[in-house]
Amino acid sequence: MLMIIIAVWFVAVLGAISWVGYRYWVKPAAYLDRVGGQGGAVAVELDDHDPAPMTGVTKMMRQVGESVPTNPGALRQKRKLLIAAGYRSDSAVAVMYGLQIACGVLLGLLTAVALTSTRVLSPPSALGAGFLVGLLGYALPNEILRLLIQQRRRVLRHSLPDALDLLVICVESGLGLDQALQEVSQELLLTHRELSEELALVNYELRAGSRRSEALRNLAARTGEGEIKKLVAILIQTDRFGTSIAQALRTHADFMRVRRRQVAEEKANKVGVKLVFPIFFFILPSMFLVTVGPSLLYLLFEFLPKMRQGL
Repeated sequence: MLMIIIAVWFVAVLGAISWVGYRYWVKPAAYLDRVGGQGGAVAVELDDHDPAPMTGVTKMMRQVGESVPTNPGALRQKRKLLIAAGYRSDSAVAVMYGLQIACGVLLGLLTAVALTSTRVLSPPSALGAGFLVGLLGYALPNEILRLLIQQRRRVLRHSLPDALDLLVICVESGLGLDQALQEVSQELLLTHRELSEELALVNYELRAGSRRSEALRNLAARTGEGEIKKLVAILIQTDRFGTSIAQALRTHADFMRVRRRQVAEEKANKVGVKLVFPIFFFILPSMFLVTVGPSLLYLLFEFLPKMRQGL
């Protein structure tokens, strides 16, 4: 009986949210798509189709996500985050929404059923706990997406020095910036695939007729990495004022080497401070137990009984 009540309540809430979303969000989004108003969204995709065939679970998540009413602004923001994480497929946003709904519903129902069957909480309290856990489950994919974005930006940041050295070599050998970017993207395909894909997207935009400054700004907007933004700013300024690209790239490469050495020295200097708490809470108690423990046991079992006999 309790499960029926929970299911009816869930269907009622879902129906109300769907009706409100369709009334106020889906229709305006359709009108904006008809008039071509994208709001300046930056979304460049490598292919027009999914890079890999979709499995049954992915298709189901996509269908669930496509049935969810979405806000056009939230949809564009979600697509930007997915592109920053490396997911450029057309179905990425729908799959993401489907994963959020699936995690929220499954975790909420499992929590409510587990608390009710084990009689840890009363049915109303278990329903409330399940609702809270469902909210946490709905937010869980977003947190995982943020971690993936941070990891990808870290990979891009570590790959940039090698790409910059190759770019300097290509430019100094006589290639133009466009040809140099193409060569670097091909050379980094095996060692630094993420950065190679981003540079390949820049080449595709240039072939499609975009201006170089616009393609470079899209690169900075897609990745969101600070070092890439600095490089893009240098390239745009060099192109605008007509200065030597090779000299600017070499100067920036030297700056990045100095910056990386400073960051490494800073982390090395912080090691001593960071080791205080592990030493205090883990290493010192172990050393105390090994060194002082036998003496304490001797006092406990030998010296104290003799003192009591003497008294």
